[in-house]
Amino acid sequence: MNAFASIAGNTEMNYLERRKMELQLYMPPLTIEKEKAESFWLPRLKQTWEKPLYDEREVVEEELFPGADVYRISYEGFDDTPVKGWFMVPREAAKESRQVPCIIVYPGYTEGAGYPEQHAQWLLLGYAVLAVDVRGQGGDTGNRLLSAHGQSKGWISQNLLENPERSYYMAMFIDSLKALQAAGRQPEVDNSRLIPCGGSQGGGLALAVASLCGLAGYEEIGLAAVLADIPNLCHIDQAVFSSTGSLTEVGQLASRHPEQLPQLLEHLACFDNMNLACRITAPVLVSVGWKDTVCPPETVYAAFNRIHARKEIRDYPFLGHEVSGAHNREKLRFALEHAGR
Repeated sequence: MNAFASIAGNTEMNYLERRKMELQLYMPPLTIEKEKAESFWLPRLKQTWEKPLYDEREVVEEELFPGADVYRISYEGFDDTPVKGWFMVPREAAKESRQVPCIIVYPGYTEGAGYPEQHAQWLLLGYAVLAVDVRGQGGDTGNRLLSAHGQSKGWISQNLLENPERSYYMAMFIDSLKALQAAGRQPEVDNSRLIPCGGSQGGGLALAVASLCGLAGYEEIGLAAVLADIPNLCHIDQAVFSSTGSLTEVGQLASRHPEQLPQLLEHLACFDNMNLACRITAPVLVSVGWKDTVCPPETVYAAFNRIHARKEIRDYPFLGHEVSGAHNREKLRFALEHAGR
């Protein structure tokens, strides 16, 4: 039984129990109307799926992985920027022409797709892996998005003042959504068993692509589960003022243009998982650290509490912006439960 399960009927609560109850009940108002969010996203999602992917993959001879086929992969996302990453599949499954589930891994802020061995645990489960960069950040992917105005240090404020349709956030969301399409096109992958996964920025992107898939109703994509660790991009209006992470860049931009703060917050609302998460239809596992100053627990719960699909959250009262080994095992179990072997 969950340690917090009987909170509501218990008049004697310690701090952790009170804190849990506060988070469970935390339901700030949406920052964009449902109809407005849908009118913003639906035409762009249709255009996104119709845009050619121009995907390519090239085999990499990996002496460290004799049991896996490893490829460098690229595809076009929002614009003509080639998004790069790794695609890996268990060699036995490839030889037997068996289609397997695929984990799509999105990186944390300033990171990239990393090295193949960082994702090897999924290969041990018999899953394929598509690990992708986020444009312009720490991987091999550049950024051809033109800037309409100056920005603060970092990436996320690019074009945010001018037009959300041409913003860095829009490019990042569409790039990440197209990663699902790229995964589903691989011949070794069962496109009815895709699992978006990530931590921090990556966790926010995992929630976002699941939300946008639910909104658009893409028939070619089947999400078996969503794994979102300490997710960013949640309750952004609050996080701009409380987070010590990437959203401080928005605060810096707003400080230079204080008269445009309302417009900035309006644009950010289009990308807020708190406003989008009600469209998720796949089972979701979320982790949250109660001492996290990058993705504070209120921001995570603001999005989690809006999810109507089957969902589970793992609270770590004594952790900050980190994911424990114990929780990593929880993710593996959750994936197996919902995507099988």
